[in-house]
Amino acid sequence: MLQASTRLLRLLSLLQTRRHWAGAELAERLQVHPRTLRRDIDRLRQLGYPIQASSGVAGGYAFRPGQALPPLLLDDEEALAVAIALHTATTGTVEGIAESALRALVKLEHVMPAPLRRRTDALRSAILPLESIGPTVEANLLATVAAACRDQLQLRFAYADSRGRSSQRTVEPQGVVHTDHRWYLVAWDPERDDWRTFRIDRISGPATPGQHFAPRSPPGQGDLAAFVSRSLAVAPYSEQARVILHAPLAQMACRIPSSAGLLEAVDDERCLLQTGAHALDRLVYWLMALDVAFEVLAPPALQERLQRASERLAGYLAGAASEG
Repeated sequence: MLQASTRLLRLLSLLQTRRHWAGAELAERLQVHPRTLRRDIDRLRQLGYPIQASSGVAGGYAFRPGQALPPLLLDDEEALAVAIALHTATTGTVEGIAESALRALVKLEHVMPAPLRRRTDALRSAILPLESIGPTVEANLLATVAAACRDQLQLRFAYADSRGRSSQRTVEPQGVVHTDHRWYLVAWDPERDDWRTFRIDRISGPATPGQHFAPRSPPGQGDLAAFVSRSLAVAPYSEQARVILHAPLAQMACRIPSSAGLLEAVDDERCLLQTGAHALDRLVYWLMALDVAFEVLAPPALQERLQRASERLAGYLAGAASEG
């Protein structure tokens, strides 16, 4: 028989794993008498947890959203996970939550038992995040965007593209992806009749939810992270390139992330890279740094830049050799 406090924690965890539990099944899972289960349900209600009961053949218990935040019951592993997440949030890319995360972390550690607090302190001292670089997003904006995705509400906002050009957009939000220190919104753009990826830090001013929209099949066969990676690899850039790499696909896939370029096999020994950049010189230095034999299919201007770079390098090496 579980102790009362442990049993309450177990009961609360079970209630949150399903929309509805039959009373007999729940009592059996907890190995308690139905009367004990009813008393435990009443105790959770007194603590503020909104648990609804129904009678009859299909009767049982259901956990429903409440009007106020009740006390949280966490086991040791859950408390440790929350503490790590809060500590990470104090140095993350979401603006405006660092102070709140720190206050919550202090409250959590204050009520932790000593052994668990020592584990938390050990992790916190060992995890040393680098200084965050790049733009941040406001917590309220991120919450608004996420809520619109969940509730299937159109979203209207002012957006600046990579060249600073501003426009008003009304979209049907699908989901939010966090990658490479950036937050991205994947949404259907009715005006352009296509899926689009928006950097959330480029949304200026408030994002205003609108009317409901009918859901669509998500892009990328439902894998939004892969869809964003492919979008970042080519679409945002003014310069596009197609390059044959003289190395197997599996080898290059380990070195080139999907957000940097799209790879496909040509044969067992070569693969095709499709990538982009805002300046061709960036591609020149990046391709040379790969230390893999390659041939440029397009654009011709990239071939010319590589030729000039090789001539400069040959001149430098000749001069160094003559001085030696």
